[in-house]
Amino acid sequence: MSTEYRASFDADITFSNGGGLQAQGFRLDVPDADVTEAALADLLVRHLGLLMVDEVRLRGVRVFAEPHKGSRGGPAPAPGPRRLVELSHVITAGMTTYPGLPGPEITPHLTFADSRARYAPGTEFTIGRISMVGNTGTYLDSPYHRYAGGTDLAGLPLDAIADLPAVVVRLAGGTERGIGPKALAPYDVAGAAVLLHTGWDRHWGTPEYGVDAPFLTEEGANALVDAGARLVGIDAVNIDSTDGGERPAHSILLAAGVPVLEHLTGLDQVPVTGARLHAAPPRVRDFGTFPVRAYAVLP
Repeated sequence: MSTEYRASFDADITFSNGGGLQAQGFRLDVPDADVTEAALADLLVRHLGLLMVDEVRLRGVRVFAEPHKGSRGGPAPAPGPRRLVELSHVITAGMTTYPGLPGPEITPHLTFADSRARYAPGTEFTIGRISMVGNTGTYLDSPYHRYAGGTDLAGLPLDAIADLPAVVVRLAGGTERGIGPKALAPYDVAGAAVLLHTGWDRHWGTPEYGVDAPFLTEEGANALVDAGARLVGIDAVNIDSTDGGERPAHSILLAAGVPVLEHLTGLDQVPVTGARLHAAPPRVRDFGTFPVRAYAVLP
């Protein structure tokens, strides 16, 4: 991806009908490193949705390289050739996905050598066997994962798991573990796959991955359902906090028919808006979770 830029500044805003606003250390997405103060003032007005603005005075403007956060009215991805971004972890024998769950067992059912007796000379095949829990690698939760009467993998509609407009919520570097409504408020998520980019995938395959990971709060889950999110994913060990036995985010999202996608990776390569997500599992009856080859299509 090309370098993205943001700006930090203080601002004084006055209105033609009286009154004003002040901002300290405000940050906005900008189109490039050479953005002018006039253009930055226009971006600020559009981002805040302000009417009857008389004057915008900026101080201490600093432009720096940082992934866009999705400022309203800010720069959109430039059109160009489509690109695919891998969002799934590789599955290997014995790997740990969720601490305490068994890793996959990958063995041959038919080897190349054994197959030679079945086929013509020079023709050989291999058939593998894999035994694993559904919660392996990057996987999707259907409502059946949480509710006995919920929709299983076979019943998920394609429009809930494929070709969804993606909204990437930038959270990497934050100090709060719980992701609540305030962090989600700037994003228009109606009909979208909401992908929570926490940066926790940097710990994948280490003991730290399962410790003090970020998660979606109960209030955050309710906010996403109320706003019309179609799917919710995270690049961490669980959409919920694993500190106790309650799983409010799973319960709320899956009760509303919103699939959950866990253990994502590579979200730093996906723009805040403009990409489309594909994360379809096999159609397995009476099964709640299964690994997916999740990927984003970038315009």
